[in-house]
Amino acid sequence: MASNMDREMILADFQACTGIENIDEAITLLEQNNWDLVAAINGVIPQENGILQSEYGSETIPGPAFNPASHPTPVSTSSSSSSSSAFRPVMPSRQIVERQPRMLDFRVEYRDRNVDVVLEDSCTVGEIKQILENELQIPVSKMLLKGWKTGDVEDSTVLKSLHLPKNNSLYVLTPDLPPPSSSSHAGALQESLNQNFMLIITHREVQREYNLNFSGSSTIQEVKRNVYDLTSIPVRHQLWEGWPTSATDDSMCLAESGLSYPCHRLTVGRRSSPAQIREQSEEQSTDVHMVSDSDGDDFEDATEFGVDDGEVFGMASSALRKSPMMPENAENEGDALLQFTAEFSSRYGDCHPVFFIGSLEAAFQEAFYVKARDRKLLAIYLHHDESVLTNVFCSQMLCAESIVSYLSQNFITWAWDLTKDSNRARFLTMCNRHFGSVVAQTIRTQKTDQFPLFLIIMGKRSSNEVLNVIQGNTTVDELMMRLMAAMEIFTAQQQEDIKDEDEREARENVKREQDEAYRLSLEADRAKREAHEREMAEQFRLEQIRKEQEEEREAIRLSLEQALPPEPKEENAEPVSKLRIRTPSGEFLERRFLASSKLQIVFDFVASKGFPWDEYKLLSTFPRRDVTQLDPNKSLLEVKLFPQRSED
Repeated sequence: MASNMDREMILADFQACTGIENIDEAITLLEQNNWDLVAAINGVIPQENGILQSEYGSETIPGPAFNPASHPTPVSTSSSSSSSSAFRPVMPSRQIVERQPRMLDFRVEYRDRNVDVVLEDSCTVGEIKQILENELQIPVSKMLLKGWKTGDVEDSTVLKSLHLPKNNSLYVLTPDLPPPSSSSHAGALQESLNQNFMLIITHREVQREYNLNFSGSSTIQEVKRNVYDLTSIPVRHQLWEGWPTSATDDSMCLAESGLSYPCHRLTVGRRSSPAQIREQSEEQSTDVHMVSDSDGDDFEDATEFGVDDGEVFGMASSALRKSPMMPENAENEGDALLQFTAEFSSRYGDCHPVFFIGSLEAAFQEAFYVKARDRKLLAIYLHHDESVLTNVFCSQMLCAESIVSYLSQNFITWAWDLTKDSNRARFLTMCNRHFGSVVAQTIRTQKTDQFPLFLIIMGKRSSNEVLNVIQGNTTVDELMMRLMAAMEIFTAQQQEDIKDEDEREARENVKREQDEAYRLSLEADRAKREAHEREMAEQFRLEQIRKEQEEEREAIRLSLEQALPPEPKEENAEPVSKLRIRTPSGEFLERRFLASSKLQIVFDFVASKGFPWDEYKLLSTFPRRDVTQLDPNKSLLEVKLFPQRSED
């Protein structure tokens, strides 16, 4: 057997001669030939194009091909002499003899980078380092290339001498180089993201402090929205002091905004509206204030100046209306709702309910026609640009974070714009079809100033029920209470539906199990019946064979019986031998035969009695011998069965 070092050399030479790059495949072929290199190569390469000469004569094999004389250990003498002609090189196939250089693939890992290097096995380790120097910008003198299976190697080492597989993994160490600073910065940032910041926020107008805890991953926008919930100052009206100069973007997280850790002080106040600035500068009387140039952001400040709500909201609504919420005579409901959502976002910001994009029927499918556990309430928002309540309802109620969050968790929200008469008529038609004429008449009789409307719909088995109609003149708390009340009714109904659905599924499961058991029973019965039929058919077949064999044997017996010569008489001129034969059952057969008769006639006689000589042995008593082993063509006298014998 070859040693481990010899096997490595044999493996490398075998791969070089055959071009097999898969190490597992090469080892398998060598093990099949007991690591006999010549036999393994002979099994891979056709004999007429052989590349080795097993008799080590004076011929040389060109190129770097393997010479068996350099490794005589695994090649036996008998093998060499018996296969000489098979391995003699053929000159027209000389190109097969010349070994092509092997390409080796190296994946080199350095910190968080991977570099792929492809080289011929005639290259050196130093050439790999030169390539890595260009890729990693690391001097060769500072580089330690690790991962070699043979241990550390010199830069001058030729790759071929290492007997490497095609794919190799190495790694680079640079103990003399400091680690990059980016990793420490990333670690510090990650640590800051996991910290909690205490923000001490002072409300300037009421001189009140709020101590709020935020994680480092929270954004500045989230802080401002939380302050809105506490102070009722919308984000767009908040005027802040104390943010670091680096906090230039509301989407920035607190960990990278430059806040002092663990506490940071901030001050927030309400930004003055243009009307307030003008009032302070002109020092006019506050009996009547005409705010003709105020925009939508000043609605909530209008009551401070004693301005009539209808006048302010009417002018603000007209000023805000850059484009209609929904195109007139909208044919495709999905396209209309896409425009509605885009226009709603441009007017009131991105914090708003997620409006379902699709037809009202599709919204029903999404909300009602699913499993009971997945059902939701359907909220239909009916918008009207001419109503004085629309702007306040949208900006203060519908876009409140608490309302948006509650709607997204428990409702499918669908919207429609009733400003245009054509769109209003289309919705009333849909309403009459899905909810009935009573609900359609209720919406038809609503005055413009009572809009917008919020319809809460609950799906039932046979119809859709309108639980609540919420008008625009409401507050955030009242809107939330009415949503929660509708949710309680829905939850009670949902629990009943879940119970009914579970019972129905249980019944269906039982029925499926019974059907499956019945099916399996039928299959078992059919399999049993088929097995019984096969068994009966086999028995019938065997019986037929047995009968045929018996008939055949009987026919042979009769033919033998008819072919027997007549039994000679006791007083016969020729010598007569009397044989007494005992059968296996204990019965005796007696017959006289001429001493000159052949032994075959005795065999035929016994066979005619149902004991073929190829199935039974005929033994003589004394001396005891197997008569069936004697020559059947000899006479009874020659086999000494004369004058009389007793046989078994």
